[in-house]
Amino acid sequence: MTFASWIIYVATVLLLMSTPGPSQLLMLSNSLGNGFRRALMTAWGDLTANLGQMLAASLGLSAIIMAYGQTLIVIKWLGVLYLLWLGIKTLRRARHARPAPARGHRRTSLRGLWMQGFITSASNPKAIVFFAALFPQFIAADRPFWPQLVILSLTYIALDGLFLSTYGALAGWLGKKVAGKGRQWLDRIGGGFMIIAAILLGFKSLQRAA
Repeated sequence: MTFASWIIYVATVLLLMSTPGPSQLLMLSNSLGNGFRRALMTAWGDLTANLGQMLAASLGLSAIIMAYGQTLIVIKWLGVLYLLWLGIKTLRRARHARPAPARGHRRTSLRGLWMQGFITSASNPKAIVFFAALFPQFIAADRPFWPQLVILSLTYIALDGLFLSTYGALAGWLGKKVAGKGRQWLDRIGGGFMIIAAILLGFKSLQRAA
């Protein structure tokens, strides 16, 4: 892979990430409710799932996933239901909670934040197929395979992490400025983001099934 090919790859990935998806919306929600630093665990969960998907793609598991379409559908819709449940839970918390200072706001555990990011990303097993289709476009056949794969994977992870961190930092800044009753509105907004993320996942599933 030449430097010119890498630049084209970076441009391609940036274009693909230009539209917010479920993971970005989840990052927004968790940064609003838990603060940016804690929400970084959500980003780490997402990136961990991406690393696993890239490894699976490099090992040829994309062909297995394509062969078992029913399993793919089940995994996808479990992810949709999980995000929908999180969104409804957050909205209910905002509805029944009494206005209180931001310091008293109940936050999700770090493990829970990581799991949310991981499950949201892992619930799209077709990402394995995506990576299996994307990477070969930029890998030179006359050069060692694994070093090129590592470069492409780390580049994707770095760009994805940058996008997630940017969304999270902006939402975290807003969360710090709001306290009391405004915190309930942040929960409502965060829950709404999760529900929208679930709808996006479900819509993509329906589109691919059609």
